[in-house]
Amino acid sequence: MTWQLWLELHLHFCMLSLLAIGGALAIVPEMHRYLVNELQLLSETAFSQSVTLSQIAPGPNILLVAVMGWNIGLQAAGGFEAGGVAVVTGLLLALSLLIAAVLPSSLLSYFMVKWLQLHQHTLGVRAFKAGMLPLVMGLMLSAGWLLQTASNPIMDWRLLLICAASMLIVLFTRVHLLWLMLGGAVLGAALGL
Repeated sequence: MTWQLWLELHLHFCMLSLLAIGGALAIVPEMHRYLVNELQLLSETAFSQSVTLSQIAPGPNILLVAVMGWNIGLQAAGGFEAGGVAVVTGLLLALSLLIAAVLPSSLLSYFMVKWLQLHQHTLGVRAFKAGMLPLVMGLMLSAGWLLQTASNPIMDWRLLLICAASMLIVLFTRVHLLWLMLGGAVLGAALGL
């Protein structure tokens, strides 16, 4: 891996950090386009496995960036066969990409929250908050669509129905998202999806 590619990766993840409205899953389609299609640093399978592993592991969703960094660094250094150098490269890329994906949005969030608290009753701030909901929902929907089509290219209408019902519940009720995730898992298992 060249220094130029290393720098390009980090700058791209810094930019993605500022677009991750709604969490790390919202930027999965862009990460897929960049890492799999454009740079070809990860295969389709390695990308899907990285997302899956990060989602089943406890902790925040942003860990998927560290898992992808680990996979890219390990492969770039020659895999486990290369020994300790590959492991260190994987760990360094995992940590540095995670910092690149967390630091810009964390700093922006800190300063924005302070500003929003001072101006929370203005019309512009209320309009901004109301306008963010459709954006977050669209980003989350595109991430779900990408992950579903990567693992199962044949679209099942039942999945679309579950997705639409979940979106309506999120928009019009105060049901916690964990209950929706549990319900989706139970429905998926019951329907054999």
